[in-house]
Amino acid sequence: MALDIEEQYDSIYRYCYFKLRHAQTAEDITQEAFLRYWERYHPLSNGLAIRYLYTIAKNLCADEYRRQKTIPLDEVISEPLEEVDLPEKLSVRAALSKLSAQEQELLLLRYVNEVPIGTIATLFGISRFAVYRKLKSASTRFETALKQEGFYDTSET
Repeated sequence: MALDIEEQYDSIYRYCYFKLRHAQTAEDITQEAFLRYWERYHPLSNGLAIRYLYTIAKNLCADEYRRQKTIPLDEVISEPLEEVDLPEKLSVRAALSKLSAQEQELLLLRYVNEVPIGTIATLFGISRFAVYRKLKSASTRFETALKQEGFYDTSET
């Protein structure tokens, strides 16, 4: 089964944006990752293809980060916020900022991009068991931080 490019493009873009925090650079890196994958690995099965795509994107992001002395902060919030969503989004951002970069990356990969555990294990060079353990820890810390930010009504629990 071949890779569905349209299905994976948004996931890889979100991952690159998370790593670089700049929309145009993330788009460029995403396109470069797909080009490199297509030139070298495109007849792979879907599961293996996703692993290669994330590995290529991760390496390209690391190269870009090292190449730049500073990362532009001109796009902290990439889409317009509605007033109703603003308090929730700010609470989520504040809670996420209390997590380590690795914990944020794990939560993004697993729960936003829905990357399989095996692929995450390969990306981080750890066992599947360690991924489960780290995800549980990061989820617990994130929930605690959300409660501290007042995201949850503690009287309901």
